Amino acid sequence: MAAVPSLASHVQQRLADALSAALPEAGSADPLLRRSDRADFQANGILALAKKTKANPRELAAKVVEAIGADDALQEIEVSGPGFLNITVSDAAIVRTLAARAADDRLGVPFNEHPGTTVIDYAQPNVAKEMHVGHLRSAVIGAAMVEILEFTGESVIRRHHIGDWGTQFGMLIQYLIEHPHELDHKSEGEVSGEEAMSSLNRLYKASRAAFDSDEEFKARSRDRVVALQSGDPETRALWQRFVDESKIYFYSVFDQLDMEIHDADVVGESGYNDMLDETCRILEESGVAVRSEGALCVFFDDVKGPDGKPTPLIVKKSNGGYGYAATDLSAIRDRVSALKADTLVYVVDARQALHFKMVFETARRAGWLNDEVKAVQLAFGTVLGADGKPFKTREGETVRLVDLLAEAVQHATAVVREKDKQNRLTEAEIAERGEQVGIGAIKYADLSTSATRDYRFDLDQMVSLNGDTSVYLQYAYARIQSIKRNAGEFRPAAHPELPLAPAERALGLHLDRFAETVAEVAAAYEPHKLAAYLYQLASHLTKFYDQCHVLSADNPPEVVENRLFLIDLTARTLHQGMALLGIRTPERL
Repeated sequence: MAAVPSLASHVQQRLADALSAALPEAGSADPLLRRSDRADFQANGILALAKKTKANPRELAAKVVEAIGADDALQEIEVSGPGFLNITVSDAAIVRTLAARAADDRLGVPFNEHPGTTVIDYAQPNVAKEMHVGHLRSAVIGAAMVEILEFTGESVIRRHHIGDWGTQFGMLIQYLIEHPHELDHKSEGEVSGEEAMSSLNRLYKASRAAFDSDEEFKARSRDRVVALQSGDPETRALWQRFVDESKIYFYSVFDQLDMEIHDADVVGESGYNDMLDETCRILEESGVAVRSEGALCVFFDDVKGPDGKPTPLIVKKSNGGYGYAATDLSAIRDRVSALKADTLVYVVDARQALHFKMVFETARRAGWLNDEVKAVQLAFGTVLGADGKPFKTREGETVRLVDLLAEAVQHATAVVREKDKQNRLTEAEIAERGEQVGIGAIKYADLSTSATRDYRFDLDQMVSLNGDTSVYLQYAYARIQSIKRNAGEFRPAAHPELPLAPAERALGLHLDRFAETVAEVAAAYEPHKLAAYLYQLASHLTKFYDQCHVLSADNPPEVVENRLFLIDLTARTLHQGMALLGIRTPERL
């Protein structure tokens, strides 16, 4: 289907054409159109253009209005102040535009004219370690950006850069060799994520205790690291057992988060091992990296330590070991050369900003990043407790992610049960809705906050039916479905000939912004702006309900149909927008 122009794009084009006609020497001038509270739109570009051409701004504004001529989409154009244009669109234009959007499966959201290939690096758990609250934001933000970018037509490659390499595996593998049944499972058949993690936790604690107390075991563990790095078959096979066992656990957690994760997307630190030596050689031979005190380093004029001395990015340590930088730079090489990516997005904690700044600059100096290939850190802040302090258990330990998810579902299930006063839902339905509401609440609380900011994890607030929460949006969607089920013979139908009440206009104009919002969010990697749009949409819907009864017997049939049309398109927009954020919208709540 052809692209569906928004009201904003139509007004923008008419103004641009009129500007060119009124002032040909200006060429293709931008009218600087924006949404306005004083009218539907305001054009501010005439002031700058008048100054540039030494024209009178109000006279130029009047010429532009005259050049626009007749247009049934534009109800009124007023010259205001020193040369602003306040523009009101017609009710008919609003309904016609929304009808075109409703006829489009994509709700008028166009595909990006110049799509590329983006690799998104997100949800990076560590093998043989439990996922905690610190892993939440990378997973939630990354998954939402995958959905949003794919919806705009971008080719997206997921990458889960798991921590599956390093010296600790010598300790783990050596302990497993000496205690070969530590990863055995008591139950037969499919192993649960909790059971897999329990075995890994038990083995990790036991191996750590042996490593710290037994010098001979410590020596054997260090020898085992060498065997692992040199590719010894037995050691590699045991290492793979740890990876596979951890994946059972990872996948169970991602399943609880209602996220898809596939083996092909999991390429951990080990996946770039064979590239490390070559990466270092290229950097050294090109002069990007230099030897300093035995280590291979990259220096930067603007990165200095507290003592004022340059702080380098260490690519290879003086003892011959490779740092995170070598792996990250090798990953960039692979993603650019093998995967043909033109954008690399790293959904990583803001506290790693300096590391990635240095890695990206090193890759630019090496020629792996350039004007055609860019890398972006989508940095995120910290999850805090309801008291605004770092989120810990009462014992001061890091909160396990599975415990957090279970508590959210428990809270949400209680809210769903309380709301179902007429007992319309079965226990199975309450449990299912509780899961959708609880997981949605966690995701929305994260995504409705600008990624760079810290946010407070307050479950009571997250599952509140009032305020900026996913539950508020989910109930808005479910309420529309309920109205439609009670509509009897009436069906949604657009009636452009009808005048619109103020609340209908406000709802319609906000629906018209969906496509531009998705485009802005995709371009800037800012999912919180989509969450804000959806909350505003639900708020407009609430005002609409207060002022415009849908199924009132006093309404003529065409008014009922038109209002059903408006709320049906609102429901579809809520459903699509929430899906892009990875949140379910139950039909009944």
